[in-house]
Amino acid sequence: MIIDTFISNFMKFKTTDYLGFSEFGHCEPPEAPEKNIQLYIHIPFCRVLCPYCSFHRVAFREDLTRSYYLALRKELEIYEQRGFRFSEIYIGGGTPTILMDELAETLKLIHKLYKPRDISVETNPDTLSKDYFCALADLGVGRVSVGVQTFNDDILKLIGRYEKYGSGDELNDKISYIKNIIGTLNIDMIYNYPVQNSDQLLNDIYILNNIRPDQITFYPLMVSDETIREMKKIMGHHSLRKERLFNEIISENLSPDYSPQSAWCYSLSEAMIDEYITSNEDYAGIGSGAFGLASGSIYANTFSIRRYIKDLRDGKLPVYARKKFSKKELARYIFLMGLFGLKVPRGIFIQRFGKDPWKLLPFECMFFSLIGAMKTTPETLQLTEKGRYYWVIMMREFFTGVNNFRDMSRAEAGIEND
Repeated sequence: MIIDTFISNFMKFKTTDYLGFSEFGHCEPPEAPEKNIQLYIHIPFCRVLCPYCSFHRVAFREDLTRSYYLALRKELEIYEQRGFRFSEIYIGGGTPTILMDELAETLKLIHKLYKPRDISVETNPDTLSKDYFCALADLGVGRVSVGVQTFNDDILKLIGRYEKYGSGDELNDKISYIKNIIGTLNIDMIYNYPVQNSDQLLNDIYILNNIRPDQITFYPLMVSDETIREMKKIMGHHSLRKERLFNEIISENLSPDYSPQSAWCYSLSEAMIDEYITSNEDYAGIGSGAFGLASGSIYANTFSIRRYIKDLRDGKLPVYARKKFSKKELARYIFLMGLFGLKVPRGIFIQRFGKDPWKLLPFECMFFSLIGAMKTTPETLQLTEKGRYYWVIMMREFFTGVNNFRDMSRAEAGIEND
């Protein structure tokens, strides 16, 4: 637990540093890298807001959502005009499938502008139908990620998803019916709810082993400080003490047919992986509240939906926060995210930063080697099985920090008035 606590506190400190943006207001947009990169697109609208979710999301209004999608397509066009090329695209939210006709128009434009190799789309259980999945497949979507979170009816009721999406048995039946329609079906699960026990988690794993989706992502509960207060009213105190135990239960009881693709993602084959993997590449963020990392700078779009729409109507990119990374800050970020995806190719790292990771980041390499989290080969730095939980801790703290930044940005943008 001492190492767990040290890693947790280290990542909290570093996340505060990474998100300490030095520029605010209308910022200079990023320059296009010379190579193909990844793109994240954010759709913030949901019909009902789940209490555990800290992502940038707002209540659905059809008129506002259609105006947003129109602005989003304008942003896609501006990025193409600025020379960006995207090979992999992930559309998340919110609920990207909340208006399928608008999503379809957006996907058609994406194919026209960028001809990407891979497209992933998030959705919720209300779209678990043959018609929805066939439509997504026809639009070139190769991976669909469904937010199930749990099959336990008691927890589903507490987090407001039982009435929205049905019981655990109904979710099981729906997923089993549509799982072979799309190239890669990913099921998103959450563990370490305050009220969750080991038997409930084991039952979730049992159901997943029977369904056998192409991919399963088990996220630890990652909530902002504000969301923790809201969750406490519903479920009680959120403790991290069970997290390691639950992580071990997942690793030990998930079918051996599943192999890790990241610290928290498991696949039956070499499937497309989740949106947090940057594969040592820059990435762009499009949509209100989206983050990007390009040209050595991390940046964020405005969290105000109306400002986002207005800026793009005026032909301006809605970048409102930016920070230029030092060489070492960028190297550390790439090191951490690369190992989250299980390995850092040393040759690619040297090509980008001019030094081997052991020379540029000696403390990090030595520390993670000594605690058994990382092993070094001539070609790569590799995350060990022991190290995967340490990276779960780091990513949990990183995205908790991101969620706190989202809450702050939403408040400053007056998001409740959108």
